[in-house]
Amino acid sequence: MVAARTVVNGRQKVMNGPNSGTGGEAGADTGDEFALISRLRAGFEATGGLPPPGEVWIGDDAAVVGEGRPGPRLLATDLVVGGVHADLSRCGPDDVGYKAVMVTVSDLAAMGGRPDHLLLSIAAPPGTDLDRLGAGAAEAAAETGCVVVGGDLSTAPVLVVSVAVLGSLHGPVVPGPLLRSGAAPGDVLLVTGPLGASAAGLRLLHDGHGAGAGDHPSVAAAVLAHRRPVARLDEGEVARLAGASAAVDVSDGLVADLRHLATASGVGVELDDVPAAPGASPDEALAGGEEYELVLATADPDGLRRAFAAAGLRPPVAVGRCTDRAGRLDLDGRPLPAGGWRHRFA
Repeated sequence: MVAARTVVNGRQKVMNGPNSGTGGEAGADTGDEFALISRLRAGFEATGGLPPPGEVWIGDDAAVVGEGRPGPRLLATDLVVGGVHADLSRCGPDDVGYKAVMVTVSDLAAMGGRPDHLLLSIAAPPGTDLDRLGAGAAEAAAETGCVVVGGDLSTAPVLVVSVAVLGSLHGPVVPGPLLRSGAAPGDVLLVTGPLGASAAGLRLLHDGHGAGAGDHPSVAAAVLAHRRPVARLDEGEVARLAGASAAVDVSDGLVADLRHLATASGVGVELDDVPAAPGASPDEALAGGEEYELVLATADPDGLRRAFAAAGLRPPVAVGRCTDRAGRLDLDGRPLPAGGWRHRFA
């Protein structure tokens, strides 16, 4: 066992070993692990409320939560790593906490579900403002309707924020969750909003924009899209209830995520047009990534649009269709170029 000391939901476990850290009780030191847990807990309870009778959240070896709604439970986890998913010289720790929650919750949005409970684990270099990070995470949890019920803390050479979320299908259980594998030839492909804003925002931040009130509204919107992405929970749920056949969130870039959907469903794709966000280039719209808009497949696009209108949502935009040429992805009749994010381990 390498880690000699762990904290699970605020309770200390100590074992002899090289990484046992500093022992002793928590004191007034604001950098103390247990003082930090107390502050984070207070922040999460301020936004998410106190546990209902029969439930236990932060403060024991594990969280105890209710059985939730009838039907399947949904589980997802994701990571935000400093220097990989977030440029810490251009994003604050509150942005990182916010993003870590939203990118994980977005996986549930792509299945038409909603988050109920969330675990937040942070590994960070000493001196990281974890109070700000926790405040950003609490803000995102409140906006998405879930509560932080536990997690873990550790020091580390780089900032790593891990989020695990437990969710469910709200509303009627039938139809079941949206999957990547449900699309069929002839289905229309739609996106829930224009693409490329996050990539454009990162580019603008590197160019020195986004630091003041003098920025053009489109610049400010792009920077915000990068720092504070929004999970499309309402759109995913409405699409599921309206009978959409498949969905995927645009996290790695439209090109990459369309390939995921097409491969899982055994279909081809013909793209006609890709709506670009204001200030975003066509390449950013195709391959920028970290959008968290949804790609939806449906045999009834008019019905889907009516359902979105009835829910007060932006109308989804048709971008193409599924074909029976499995594995072939075209844009304007030509092979879709490779693109999107992929981690490399060798």
